[in-house]
Amino acid sequence: MSSTHNAEVPLHLAGNNAPVTEEVTVAPTAVIGAIPAELDGMYLRNGPNPQTGWSPHYFAGDGMVHAVALQDGRARWYRNRYVRTPLFAQPGRSRFDLAFDPHTGKLDYRVTTANTHVVAHAGRLLALEEGGFPYEITAELATVGPFTFADALATPMTAHPKICPKTGELLFFGTRLRPPYLTYYRAAATGELLQAHVVPIPRATMMHDFAITEHYAIFMDLPVVFDPVRAVSGMPWRWDDDHGARFGVMPRDGGQVRWFDVEPGYVWHTMNAFEVGHAITVTGPRVRTLWRDGTEDIGGGLPHLHRWRLDLETGTATEEALDDAAIEYPRVADAEIGQRHRFGYVASFSLEAEPDHSAIYKYDLAEGISRQTHRLPPGHTCGEATFVPRERATASDDGYLMTFVHNRATATSYLAILDAADPSADPLAEIHLPVRIPTGFHGNWIPHH
Repeated sequence: MSSTHNAEVPLHLAGNNAPVTEEVTVAPTAVIGAIPAELDGMYLRNGPNPQTGWSPHYFAGDGMVHAVALQDGRARWYRNRYVRTPLFAQPGRSRFDLAFDPHTGKLDYRVTTANTHVVAHAGRLLALEEGGFPYEITAELATVGPFTFADALATPMTAHPKICPKTGELLFFGTRLRPPYLTYYRAAATGELLQAHVVPIPRATMMHDFAITEHYAIFMDLPVVFDPVRAVSGMPWRWDDDHGARFGVMPRDGGQVRWFDVEPGYVWHTMNAFEVGHAITVTGPRVRTLWRDGTEDIGGGLPHLHRWRLDLETGTATEEALDDAAIEYPRVADAEIGQRHRFGYVASFSLEAEPDHSAIYKYDLAEGISRQTHRLPPGHTCGEATFVPRERATASDDGYLMTFVHNRATATSYLAILDAADPSADPLAEIHLPVRIPTGFHGNWIPHH
């Protein structure tokens, strides 16, 4: 049975993309299987959820964080809360009108949807969206307010910072629509901002993610560029065949960037990067083009796992497609970020509002490539899967995968917990909720300490 939706409802508001505007704190209705007793913490996931019921684009909805708390083999509660930003306080207002000061020509970066990711660092929970400042929230999901590293943050912050597993540093970047277009940041494990370094690029491009290795940061300067004419309509990006595509490699403590030309394409998310000898390997899903004829143009194909090797000795790049499965939302174990990794975890990807089913894939990249599949039942769809290590893990895949799943037949959702070592098996636990959790973006497991 193929999925359809009312053509009058935009794809980004159809099916499980439709918002849920009520904030609740409720108990789960049932648990199927057994929740591992060692899981003591919260699984959180962020996503766009327009409180008016409408937004001009999938990326424009107000941020809502969803969380399930686990302790002693029990699911304590589910909770969802909006992030209280100026856009939330003034529903329906134009983001540009709210943020732009015509007298100074500056943008107020407190104006953000905070709808893309939620990360923990230095004792803070931060809700992130690349167009504005981070917003700090509490463990109860209440909004504290914008977080600017003691006013040291002069740009927006990417929604995809990286925490180095060896140093505990938070590495990230911010982009602007006027020079300087790209700034790289490094914060200490204790939270203080240590470095702000301008990276020269010729124009504003949509740089959503980046990657790190033990010694380098890798930036992606790709052909989705800022268009001030389109900015008036609220979605200021377009494909530019003349821009080219390149990866930039810079020492993590700053310095000159070495650029490597690659085949044109777009990469929303990197899976990981690592260095071996004089070569850097980057993996992630890639599409051939994006929005060539406007943001409704999805003719660039579905994303597939890709690998780039950047040779620091010769200055050349080689690249290859690794698989033909349509995938997105790549993750590795947090302990392997920037390190050589064997396993990666992704979700299947579809451009339908309500695909018949979805799947979680585990890639083994040790020699060649192989893929294990956890296929959800018909009518059940999920998003990103987060890896959570066991307390006394004996292998790099010894842990759990967590993801929210939507059951179209019941219009409710559940948290699925899979065995990461054998994801093709039945879930270890399904924590069923009396509410629907809309499709969203990214999240994390936050253990209690």
